[in-house]
Amino acid sequence: MSERWKYQIKTGGLWGVFMVVFMTLFEIGEKPLAQQLHSGEFYFRAIAYVILGIFILGYFNWKAKIKRENGQ
Repeated sequence: MSERWKYQIKTGGLWGVFMVVFMTLFEIGEKPLAQQLHSGEFYFRAIAYVILGIFILGYFNWKAKIKRENGQ
């Protein structure tokens, strides 16, 4: 696996997991945790955040990292 994909999975995946946890805690006042975990919406949102994090946020972070390294 290339360094780019490792970096994208690491940074974007962490962001995706953080967002899932944050949004779950944010909605805990409206829906209990057990109810959130039993809904299909939770898993759809979790997968969407992780995929978007890896492909979009990870890509832009990778470009910024390369730009920083080449600029030095």
